[in-house]
Amino acid sequence: MRRLTARRRVTAGVGCLVSALVLAVLPLPRGADQAQAATAESSAVTESGTKGPYDDFSNLKVTVHQTKDLTGQGVRVTWTGGAPSENSYSNFLSVMQCWGDEASGPDRTQCEYGLASGTQAGNGRFVYQGGGSLGDPQETESSTPVDHNGTHYAPFRPVEGQGDPTTSGTDITYFNDGDTNAVAFLPNDGDGGGDMSFELKSAVEQPALGCGARTIATGAIEPCWLVVVPRGTHNASGSAYKSGDPVSSSLSESNWDQRIAFRLDFAPVTDNCDPSKPERGIMGSELATDAVTSWQSALCRTGTYRFNYTQSGEQQARDAVTSGDALAGLAMTVDPVEPVDGGPQVVHAPVAVTGLTIGFVWMYDVTGGTVPLTELKLNQRLLAKVLTQSYPLSLIKPGDKVPDYLAANPDSLVKDPEFLKLNPSLAGQAAANTPLGLAVAVDNTDSANLVWKYILADSDAKEFIAGKADPWGMKVNPAYENGVLSDSLDFFPKTDLTPTTTQCGGGYPDFTYTGLDVVPYMNDMHDAALKIRRGSIGTAYNCDFTTLPTKPAAIDRPIPTQQRQFGLVDNASAVRYLLGAAALPNADGQYVKPTSDSLFKAVAQMPDSDVSGVKAPAPGSMKDGAYPLTAVVYAAASLDQAKDARLDYARVMRYAAGDGQTQGTAKGQLPYGYAPLPTAMRTQAQQAAARLEKGVPDADESSTGTSGGGDDISGTGSGGSVSGGADGGVSGATGAGAGSTSGATADASDTAHPSTAPTETDPARQNVAQSGGATPSEVLGIVRWVLLGVLVAGGAAALAGPVALRLSTRRRAAAD
Repeated sequence: MRRLTARRRVTAGVGCLVSALVLAVLPLPRGADQAQAATAESSAVTESGTKGPYDDFSNLKVTVHQTKDLTGQGVRVTWTGGAPSENSYSNFLSVMQCWGDEASGPDRTQCEYGLASGTQAGNGRFVYQGGGSLGDPQETESSTPVDHNGTHYAPFRPVEGQGDPTTSGTDITYFNDGDTNAVAFLPNDGDGGGDMSFELKSAVEQPALGCGARTIATGAIEPCWLVVVPRGTHNASGSAYKSGDPVSSSLSESNWDQRIAFRLDFAPVTDNCDPSKPERGIMGSELATDAVTSWQSALCRTGTYRFNYTQSGEQQARDAVTSGDALAGLAMTVDPVEPVDGGPQVVHAPVAVTGLTIGFVWMYDVTGGTVPLTELKLNQRLLAKVLTQSYPLSLIKPGDKVPDYLAANPDSLVKDPEFLKLNPSLAGQAAANTPLGLAVAVDNTDSANLVWKYILADSDAKEFIAGKADPWGMKVNPAYENGVLSDSLDFFPKTDLTPTTTQCGGGYPDFTYTGLDVVPYMNDMHDAALKIRRGSIGTAYNCDFTTLPTKPAAIDRPIPTQQRQFGLVDNASAVRYLLGAAALPNADGQYVKPTSDSLFKAVAQMPDSDVSGVKAPAPGSMKDGAYPLTAVVYAAASLDQAKDARLDYARVMRYAAGDGQTQGTAKGQLPYGYAPLPTAMRTQAQQAAARLEKGVPDADESSTGTSGGGDDISGTGSGGSVSGGADGGVSGATGAGAGSTSGATADASDTAHPSTAPTETDPARQNVAQSGGATPSEVLGIVRWVLLGVLVAGGAAALAGPVALRLSTRRRAAAD
């Protein structure tokens, strides 16, 4: 149990800023609202406040921008019509997530609230009767229980089957200050409004709320609720707030009576597949996890098998395919399955276009307050600096001795002239007002390799890593010299493990910590996105006074106005948690964000890999608006499998290339953060499915090197071949179709994430868009390619049997 100390309360209380904190409320990055428009706005709900006994909220209007098909994610909340906040204790909102009955809504015992980090006005579950500033005339002796100290509190009551109600106002049985999603103090801006991102939890993240798991007799999912409690200039007693006076809890009855409740309809957290069905395994890239997990329900409705998806490093998945491991007959991978001499043939079907994002939540100080960073630029050398622990504050906590070998370097990003040249709005920030380091996943992945290829393709970054100082004199941490890094690396090493000794004082012994405690590894990129959203990546260099010898303890989770984190995440997770997206330079020197348009332009420029028909990421050569960290995920399967397995895996490919490319938040759709596959890639996936259904070719086909169905699609530049042994085994490729997709989308105004316009999934529209800028012969090639795909798909349809798909959900994020 984490001990609440006076020091923590005082430290965090400094962060409760005055009126200009207005914009400091975990805002949605500019442009991300357009990216979510097709889904968020379609279920947006606006509710109004009412006049209370002491404050009038009748002009307040609050909008929750997505209320349906919800899961563990961020949701945008905006409001207008309040009074401007002028201090750290009045004119604010408290926001919380609750469970409750469909008809009556939630009561205050059903809400996760009261243990928010720091000293925030309106926080806590303690309620008071009688006189004094905290006394509430609506509270009675019998309305609430008392704890062991005789203090009344509003208990938290979990959903049935999850335990007993809490026994005090500080009971952390179900949530604590490190993982709660409640936000106690969100100040109104200078116009009386605001804009923030609120973290929602499904039953996976918070069983005590049960969102997405509770059902009624008909089997329908019971709703959860988002509750907003507006606060004015008076306490529950009716007394006007005064500086230094305590502020009553937003759960106190008079305050709670002013609540505005929004119904939240969560997607089911289970896939409803018959557990008695035998399993087929799929494994591979995290870049496919959100998509495959979304597709599970649609693919589980029929068939005799259910599917288990195991997120893993791509090489592990490729090895499973080449070894014939029955645990995973289908791999999701970015780099192709390399041919094995004499081994079985393999088909590759493109299933997802996505990318990697430097996602961030970054509050910074301006005159009079704190505001959110909405635009961030990073180049390859800056990425090299943060990934090589070359800033002292990525190794030590402020105040501890800087290692001699880093003493000449700026202590953090905001003190680096190169960073400030790209981000002048951050000039003058305190050294501590910056992320300590880039949060990265621990696994070996194609994603990590893509990042190193991008960094080392830049001469400035490559020379910096080799030991050359940047123009301002900063040098790489020497622990990374001598060939530690290369463009074949598929993980992020933390090579400098130099211990730092810190003093605890008070007679407690000193202890040591390393850079792994300052910037720890994340479980995966989804874990990184969630921790960035919360503003806490698990940094641990405080003194843990509860044990002897003393050891590092996690620093307190910052209050919303002090959150500053960034990390490498998949674009789907960045969109899911409404993170900002850094702009990165391509080969033209143009700074680009991951929009649908920039992702498609990158796919169009990708060269063929060593395996015919599979595009290779080329982050160092992207030009003309292409986003450098773009990736295509391929589903790869061996032809040498039992027929029923091949038919099942082929159906997965067909769904991924068909209905699975319709963007949305409903189960079965393509989550936002992915770009719909270009038409030519959909055709390629259908052809790969047909080839997989047919199985190992006979001797005549093997000698001619043709694809399934006998249609020759090799040697034209718009297709590939299927072969085995030393020549490898691949399906038809993307070629000209994918190579002319730069106009095939996209809301170019979306400056944070891919466009979500549903019309972009219309194959007819994509064909027209893809012809833009192409030569007449290329246009004819596209038409030929699409018609060929229709014929192959139609001929193979008779072979297709029913299939069910059940995919496991992500690994849960580690506790902060």
